Amino acid sequence: MEWTKTGIKGFDRLINSGFPKGSSILISGTPGSGKTIFGLEYVFRGITEFDENGLFVTFEEKRDNLLRQASQFGWDLARLETENRLFLTCIPSDSIDRSTIEFILNTIRENNIQRVIIDSLSTLSIITPVLSSYSNIGDIAIKRFVYEFIYKLSASGATSLFISHIPHDGAFSVDGVSEFLCDGLITIKFQPLGGDFSRVLAIQKMRTVKNDEDLHPLEISENGIVIHDLE
Repeated sequence: MEWTKTGIKGFDRLINSGFPKGSSILISGTPGSGKTIFGLEYVFRGITEFDENGLFVTFEEKRDNLLRQASQFGWDLARLETENRLFLTCIPSDSIDRSTIEFILNTIRENNIQRVIIDSLSTLSIITPVLSSYSNIGDIAIKRFVYEFIYKLSASGATSLFISHIPHDGAFSVDGVSEFLCDGLITIKFQPLGGDFSRVLAIQKMRTVKNDEDLHPLEISENGIVIHDLE
């Protein structure tokens, strides 16, 4: 098996050696827990440490905001853009249509993209009824659209991370299906454990890989994310 190492300190050891190459991973978490930072570091480390081009697609953030977030850790994303190693794509929610999937797939094919971040599936789920060509524009349409989106990106060969918000009902996604479709599921939450850290990471599943099942404190340090062990 080939592996896609994240390069995030303390994380790859929890999933043997990294994500299985070409797999789809759902990163689900509460607001402000560090999901977007995890995604930014994943593509940054991929380019600078593993020579793998990255695509970061956001439906929620402005480009300047992402550059600013990354700069606090010393990650110069603008330079990687000029080198055609990083493709930072901001698509406003009102500009998303059914051609968005093909646009993303074409970007992957034309630029040898090996790492993809989608931020977020939650936004796609909210606007799905507007895009739907199905007669039923309710829950079934949302699930079919999300299934199509994840399936097509998985078939591209890139190792893709899909960011999602944890809804109030205790599920792992707004759409209610991506946690079953994706090969891996990682949750990040605010949960003080009595130590110095207030965020915890857990790997809920990882197909074809024996993964660590414990809760792990997550630190957002000056150099990026650090995953610790419980002491």
